[in-house]
Amino acid sequence: MAEKQSKNKWHTPAERIMMLGFAAVILMGTILLCLPVSAADGKSVYWLDALFTATTSVCVTGLVTVPTATTWSTFGKIVILGLIQFGGLGIMACLTMVFLILRRKISLQSRKLIQDTYNLPVLKGSVGIVRRLLIGTATVEIAGAVLYSFWFVPEYGFWKGIGYSIFHAVSAFCNAGIDLVGEASFAPFVTNPLINFTTMGLILLSGLGFPVWWEVMERVQELVKGKRPRKNFVRGFTLHTKLVLTTTMILVFGGALLILALDWNHAPSLGSLKPAQKVMAAFFQSVTTRTAGFETIPQADFSDSSAMVSMVLMFIGGSPMGTAGGVKTTTVAILVVLVASYIRGDSDTVAWGRKVMEENIRTAVVIFFFVLTTVFTATVLLISVTGSPLLDCTYEIISAVATVGLTRSLTPTLPFMGKVIVILVMFMGRIGPVTLAVALRRRTGRKDVDIQRPEQRILIG
Repeated sequence: MAEKQSKNKWHTPAERIMMLGFAAVILMGTILLCLPVSAADGKSVYWLDALFTATTSVCVTGLVTVPTATTWSTFGKIVILGLIQFGGLGIMACLTMVFLILRRKISLQSRKLIQDTYNLPVLKGSVGIVRRLLIGTATVEIAGAVLYSFWFVPEYGFWKGIGYSIFHAVSAFCNAGIDLVGEASFAPFVTNPLINFTTMGLILLSGLGFPVWWEVMERVQELVKGKRPRKNFVRGFTLHTKLVLTTTMILVFGGALLILALDWNHAPSLGSLKPAQKVMAAFFQSVTTRTAGFETIPQADFSDSSAMVSMVLMFIGGSPMGTAGGVKTTTVAILVVLVASYIRGDSDTVAWGRKVMEENIRTAVVIFFFVLTTVFTATVLLISVTGSPLLDCTYEIISAVATVGLTRSLTPTLPFMGKVIVILVMFMGRIGPVTLAVALRRRTGRKDVDIQRPEQRILIG
């Protein structure tokens, strides 16, 4: 009995802590944003708009019902920045950071929570991994802020320019998509290479996920030191890294080429730009739909066919253990590999000569089905309360559930219930896939996994 109680002591539900932690921070952010000091005009912002802003910040989505630049005071913008940074890092990383700063010992229970939260294979080294995550995040965000400052400082002055640079670096790296430029997002920068490539770089780096960073850097160090030949540079990567890098390249380049082909002569979007500018704008659209939310061209200006491509990119999103949302690149990659293996007649699901674990396949199927069901249900509800076109509502919901932040001009016009629906979808999109993955991982330790049950054939197709 004592042994059982000791075992359950460390079996803290990480998924419940994540849900309650994010909800608590959203509530705290809402209260702060409701204060008169948070509003630019010194008057309290409507509580639902404050709740919407707090949710979109913590869930690093970027959909906003009120303009960020003109609605919020400096204090309000600092609150939003803090919420974005918390949402990007996650509750366990933030708590670990506080413990490290205070030089407090991190308990075994906290280490177990870190392991569950980040789906780590072993408990050992979990705190070190979070430390590397925090250092990596700070390094990239500082680098992004420095690059942004070359434009924002001359434009807005030193202190305001520095503030804008830091805000947009954090927002881009955390894939939040919230900006201080104005209601047109990054549309004024559609032909600005510095802003475009800095933003795309931050989005792509965060979307790869930290494990891919570390593995690539380790391989580069081995290559520089002569410990690994060049021909084995890619071959030595783990299956996870190969799937992430390959899928990311296909989505970024494939998405950009499709948008270029579909909207090359479409006047409202790419048609009026020069060829080089069209390429840059198409790549920005392909990258930002990976759950970032910035836009250099209004989403409603793209053709319907390009909107469909964008929705697919948004639905997939980024990669695990990063700041991006969506069903994740590895989820889709595993499903594609599963189909390809079935067509080839393989008994196992195989990629690059490696068998994909059954646990990974089941998790991918469940997450994909969960998000797809959420999109369908929420779209039907949003259409019923807004009466807006199917394309606009579907775009809004996919953007919310994948924590992207792009809209076809629907968000600012949402009625009360429309805002409530989108708030719930953003929260589910930020929490749902993660908690599902953690919960499913827990269930793999059940005692009945070795029980052999009789099989029966079901007719399919």
